[in-house]
Amino acid sequence: MKKIIAVLLAALMLTASAALAETALEEIQARGTLTIAMEGAWQPWTYHDESGALTGFDVEVGALIAEGLGVTPDYKETAWDGILAGVDSGRFDIACNGVGYTEKRAESYNFSTPYVYTEMVLVVRTDNEEIKSLDDLKGKKTANSPNSTYAMRSEAVGAEVVYVDTLGETMEMLQQGRVEATLNAKDSVDAYLAEHPEAQIKVVLSVAGEPVAIPMQKGERTETLVEEINRILEEARQNGKLAELSNKYFGRDLTKEE
Repeated sequence: MKKIIAVLLAALMLTASAALAETALEEIQARGTLTIAMEGAWQPWTYHDESGALTGFDVEVGALIAEGLGVTPDYKETAWDGILAGVDSGRFDIACNGVGYTEKRAESYNFSTPYVYTEMVLVVRTDNEEIKSLDDLKGKKTANSPNSTYAMRSEAVGAEVVYVDTLGETMEMLQQGRVEATLNAKDSVDAYLAEHPEAQIKVVLSVAGEPVAIPMQKGERTETLVEEINRILEEARQNGKLAELSNKYFGRDLTKEE
Protein backbone atom coordinates (compact mmCIF):
# COMPACT_ATOMS: atom_id res chain seq x y z
CA MET A 1 0.00 0.00 0.00
CA LYS A 2 2.83 2.38 0.89
CA LYS A 3 4.45 1.73 -2.52
CA ILE A 4 1.20 2.57 -4.32
CA ILE A 5 0.83 5.81 -2.35
CA ALA A 6 4.45 6.73 -3.10
CA VAL A 7 3.95 6.13 -6.82
CA LEU A 8 0.75 8.20 -6.83
CA LEU A 9 2.45 11.05 -4.95
CA ALA A 10 5.38 11.00 -7.39
CA ALA A 11 2.96 11.12 -10.33
CA LEU A 12 1.08 14.02 -8.76
CA MET A 13 4.33 15.91 -8.19
CA LEU A 14 5.36 15.43 -11.82
CA THR A 15 1.93 16.59 -13.01
CA ALA A 16 2.11 19.65 -10.75
CA SER A 17 5.64 20.49 -11.95
CA ALA A 18 4.57 20.22 -15.57
CA ALA A 19 1.52 22.39 -14.95
CA LEU A 20 3.65 25.09 -13.29
CA ALA A 21 6.25 25.11 -16.07
CA GLU A 22 6.55 28.45 -17.86
CA THR A 23 8.04 27.12 -21.08
CA ALA A 24 7.39 24.06 -23.25
CA LEU A 25 10.93 22.83 -22.55
CA GLU A 26 10.43 23.03 -18.78
CA GLU A 27 7.11 21.20 -19.10
CA ILE A 28 8.64 18.41 -21.21
CA GLN A 29 11.56 17.94 -18.82
CA ALA A 30 9.28 17.99 -15.77
CA ARG A 31 7.00 15.44 -17.44
CA GLY A 32 9.92 13.29 -18.53
CA THR A 33 8.53 12.57 -22.00
CA LEU A 34 8.54 14.22 -25.42
CA THR A 35 5.25 13.72 -27.27
CA ILE A 36 6.07 13.17 -30.95
CA ALA A 37 3.42 13.07 -33.68
CA MET A 38 3.93 10.92 -36.78
CA GLU A 39 1.90 8.91 -39.28
CA GLY A 40 3.52 5.50 -38.86
CA ALA A 41 2.47 4.68 -42.44
CA TRP A 42 4.94 6.58 -44.64
CA GLN A 43 8.03 4.56 -45.45
CA PRO A 44 10.91 5.26 -44.96
CA TRP A 45 10.04 8.20 -42.69
CA THR A 46 7.72 6.53 -40.15
CA TYR A 47 6.32 3.03 -40.67
CA HIS A 48 5.95 -0.45 -39.18
CA ASP A 49 8.42 -3.18 -40.10
CA GLU A 50 7.58 -6.83 -40.74
CA SER A 51 7.42 -7.52 -37.00
CA GLY A 52 4.99 -4.64 -36.51
CA ALA A 53 7.48 -2.42 -34.70
CA LEU A 54 7.37 1.32 -35.34
CA THR A 55 10.53 2.36 -37.18
CA GLY A 56 11.85 4.82 -39.75
CA PHE A 57 14.15 7.79 -40.18
CA ASP A 58 11.99 10.20 -38.20
CA VAL A 59 11.36 7.66 -35.44
CA GLU A 60 15.13 7.64 -34.85
CA VAL A 61 15.39 11.43 -35.22
CA GLY A 62 12.65 11.76 -32.59
CA ALA A 63 14.52 9.41 -30.27
CA LEU A 64 17.72 11.38 -30.82
CA ILE A 65 15.98 14.65 -29.91
CA ALA A 66 14.35 13.14 -26.81
CA GLU A 67 17.69 11.74 -25.65
CA GLY A 68 19.29 15.16 -26.12
CA LEU A 69 16.57 16.70 -23.96
CA GLY A 70 17.05 14.03 -21.30
CA VAL A 71 13.55 12.58 -21.67
CA THR A 72 11.78 9.56 -23.18
CA PRO A 73 10.13 9.71 -26.64
CA ASP A 74 6.36 9.16 -26.61
CA TYR A 75 5.28 8.45 -30.20
CA LYS A 76 1.72 9.31 -31.16
CA GLU A 77 0.55 7.90 -34.50
CA THR A 78 -2.13 9.89 -36.25
CA ALA A 79 -3.35 10.68 -39.76
CA TRP A 80 -1.41 13.42 -41.52
CA ASP A 81 -4.24 15.95 -41.41
CA GLY A 82 -4.29 15.70 -37.60
CA ILE A 83 -0.56 16.07 -37.02
CA LEU A 84 -0.11 19.82 -37.46
CA ALA A 85 -3.49 20.55 -35.86
CA GLY A 86 -2.36 18.53 -32.83
CA VAL A 87 0.90 20.47 -32.62
CA ASP A 88 -1.02 23.74 -32.87
CA SER A 89 -3.40 22.76 -30.05
CA GLY A 90 -0.58 21.54 -27.80
CA ARG A 91 -1.65 17.90 -27.95
CA PHE A 92 1.79 17.04 -29.37
CA ASP A 93 5.07 18.72 -28.42
CA ILE A 94 6.61 18.28 -31.88
CA ALA A 95 6.05 16.42 -35.14
CA CYS A 96 8.64 14.18 -36.80
CA ASN A 97 7.11 13.16 -40.11
CA GLY A 98 9.06 14.62 -43.00
CA VAL A 99 7.30 17.97 -42.49
CA GLY A 100 8.32 20.43 -45.19
CA TYR A 101 9.18 23.95 -44.08
CA THR A 102 7.32 26.69 -45.94
CA GLU A 103 6.94 30.39 -45.21
CA LYS A 104 3.19 29.89 -45.00
CA ARG A 105 3.55 27.20 -42.34
CA ALA A 106 6.08 29.33 -40.46
CA GLU A 107 3.29 31.85 -39.88
CA SER A 108 1.52 29.24 -37.74
CA TYR A 109 4.34 27.18 -36.21
CA ASN A 110 7.82 27.60 -34.79
CA PHE A 111 10.28 25.46 -36.76
CA SER A 112 13.68 24.00 -36.06
CA THR A 113 16.47 24.40 -38.58
CA PRO A 114 16.12 21.95 -41.51
CA TYR A 115 17.67 18.53 -40.92
CA VAL A 116 17.23 16.97 -44.38
CA TYR A 117 16.53 18.24 -47.89
CA THR A 118 14.22 16.25 -50.12
CA GLU A 119 13.35 15.70 -53.76
CA MET A 120 9.80 15.69 -55.06
CA VAL A 121 8.75 13.43 -57.94
CA LEU A 122 5.84 13.48 -60.35
CA VAL A 123 4.38 9.98 -60.74
CA VAL A 124 1.89 8.71 -63.35
CA ARG A 125 0.70 5.34 -64.65
CA THR A 126 3.10 3.59 -66.98
CA ASP A 127 0.71 4.04 -69.94
CA ASN A 128 0.35 7.81 -69.42
CA GLU A 129 2.21 9.81 -72.07
CA GLU A 130 0.33 13.08 -71.53
CA ILE A 131 1.72 14.27 -68.18
CA LYS A 132 5.43 15.11 -68.18
CA SER A 133 5.67 18.40 -66.26
CA LEU A 134 4.00 20.22 -63.38
CA ASP A 135 2.16 22.45 -65.84
CA ASP A 136 0.58 19.33 -67.35
CA LEU A 137 -1.29 18.78 -64.07
CA LYS A 138 -3.67 21.64 -64.78
CA GLY A 139 -7.21 20.25 -64.83
CA LYS A 140 -5.99 16.75 -63.86
CA LYS A 141 -6.80 14.74 -60.74
CA THR A 142 -3.98 14.02 -58.29
CA ALA A 143 -3.98 12.23 -54.93
CA ASN A 144 -2.32 13.49 -51.72
CA SER A 145 -2.79 13.95 -48.01
CA PRO A 146 -4.72 17.14 -47.17
CA ASN A 147 -2.58 20.16 -46.29
CA SER A 148 0.61 18.42 -47.45
CA THR A 149 3.14 20.46 -49.42
CA TYR A 150 2.57 18.05 -52.32
CA ALA A 151 -1.15 18.80 -52.33
CA MET A 152 -0.41 22.54 -52.18
CA ARG A 153 2.02 22.31 -55.11
CA SER A 154 -0.55 20.37 -57.15
CA GLU A 155 -3.32 22.86 -56.40
CA ALA A 156 -1.00 25.75 -57.25
CA VAL A 157 -0.68 24.51 -60.85
CA GLY A 158 -4.41 23.92 -61.23
CA ALA A 159 -4.81 20.24 -60.34
CA GLU A 160 -7.87 18.84 -58.58
CA VAL A 161 -6.52 17.07 -55.49
CA VAL A 162 -8.30 13.99 -54.17
CA TYR A 163 -7.42 13.67 -50.49
CA VAL A 164 -6.12 10.37 -49.09
CA ASP A 165 -4.46 9.27 -45.84
CA THR A 166 -1.55 7.11 -46.99
CA LEU A 167 0.91 6.63 -49.83
CA GLY A 168 -0.52 3.15 -50.36
CA GLU A 169 -3.97 4.61 -51.05
CA THR A 170 -2.40 7.14 -53.42
CA MET A 171 -0.68 4.47 -55.48
CA GLU A 172 -3.78 2.28 -55.52
CA MET A 173 -5.93 5.12 -56.84
CA LEU A 174 -3.30 6.01 -59.45
CA GLN A 175 -3.06 2.47 -60.79
CA GLN A 176 -6.85 2.11 -60.83
CA GLY A 177 -7.12 5.26 -62.94
CA ARG A 178 -9.14 7.13 -60.31
CA VAL A 179 -6.47 9.88 -60.39
CA GLU A 180 -3.99 10.70 -63.11
CA ALA A 181 -0.89 11.61 -61.12
CA THR A 182 0.65 12.31 -57.75
CA LEU A 183 3.44 14.49 -56.42
CA ASN A 184 5.33 12.85 -53.58
CA ALA A 185 8.64 12.41 -51.82
CA LYS A 186 11.16 10.64 -54.04
CA ASP A 187 12.40 8.40 -51.27
CA SER A 188 8.90 7.27 -50.32
CA VAL A 189 8.13 6.46 -53.96
CA ASP A 190 11.45 4.58 -54.23
CA ALA A 191 10.58 2.56 -51.12
CA TYR A 192 7.13 1.77 -52.53
CA LEU A 193 8.59 0.56 -55.84
CA ALA A 194 11.15 -1.57 -54.00
CA GLU A 195 8.29 -3.34 -52.21
CA HIS A 196 5.98 -3.38 -55.27
CA PRO A 197 8.17 -3.89 -58.36
CA GLU A 198 5.07 -4.92 -60.29
CA ALA A 199 3.40 -1.52 -59.76
CA GLN A 200 2.23 0.06 -63.01
CA ILE A 201 3.65 3.50 -62.28
CA LYS A 202 6.59 5.59 -63.46
CA VAL A 203 8.42 8.74 -62.40
CA VAL A 204 8.39 11.41 -65.10
CA LEU A 205 9.92 14.38 -63.26
CA SER A 206 12.12 15.06 -60.23
CA VAL A 207 12.45 18.53 -58.66
CA ALA A 208 13.64 19.99 -55.37
CA GLY A 209 11.21 19.68 -52.49
CA GLU A 210 10.95 21.71 -49.30
CA PRO A 211 13.58 21.46 -46.56
CA VAL A 212 12.35 19.21 -43.74
CA ALA A 213 12.19 20.63 -40.21
CA ILE A 214 10.53 20.05 -36.82
CA PRO A 215 7.33 22.08 -36.20
CA MET A 216 6.29 23.21 -32.71
CA GLN A 217 3.50 25.34 -31.33
CA LYS A 218 3.85 29.00 -32.31
CA GLY A 219 4.85 31.52 -29.67
CA GLU A 220 7.43 32.46 -27.05
CA ARG A 221 6.66 29.38 -24.97
CA THR A 222 8.48 27.09 -27.41
CA GLU A 223 11.45 29.35 -28.18
CA THR A 224 13.83 27.62 -25.76
CA LEU A 225 12.62 24.24 -27.06
CA VAL A 226 13.48 25.35 -30.61
CA GLU A 227 16.95 26.40 -29.44
CA GLU A 228 17.58 23.06 -27.72
CA ILE A 229 16.36 21.03 -30.69
CA ASN A 230 18.55 23.10 -33.02
CA ARG A 231 21.51 22.38 -30.74
CA ILE A 232 20.79 18.64 -30.80
CA LEU A 233 20.34 18.54 -34.57
CA GLU A 234 23.54 20.52 -35.16
CA GLU A 235 25.48 18.20 -32.89
CA ALA A 236 24.08 15.19 -34.79
CA ARG A 237 25.05 16.87 -38.06
CA GLN A 238 28.60 17.55 -36.86
CA ASN A 239 29.23 14.08 -35.45
CA GLY A 240 27.78 12.37 -38.53
CA LYS A 241 24.75 10.79 -36.82
CA LEU A 242 22.23 12.51 -39.09
CA ALA A 243 24.10 11.43 -42.21
CA GLU A 244 24.32 7.89 -40.82
CA LEU A 245 20.53 7.76 -40.30
CA SER A 246 19.90 9.25 -43.74
CA ASN A 247 22.08 6.62 -45.40
CA LYS A 248 20.40 3.89 -43.35
CA TYR A 249 16.86 4.76 -44.44
CA PHE A 250 17.28 6.63 -47.74
CA GLY A 251 20.45 5.03 -49.07
CA ARG A 252 22.06 8.46 -49.46
CA ASP A 253 22.94 11.56 -47.48
CA LEU A 254 20.09 14.09 -47.58
CA THR A 255 21.47 16.28 -44.81
CA LYS A 256 23.23 18.73 -47.10
CA GLU A 257 21.45 21.40 -49.12
CA GLU A 258 22.50 20.96 -52.75
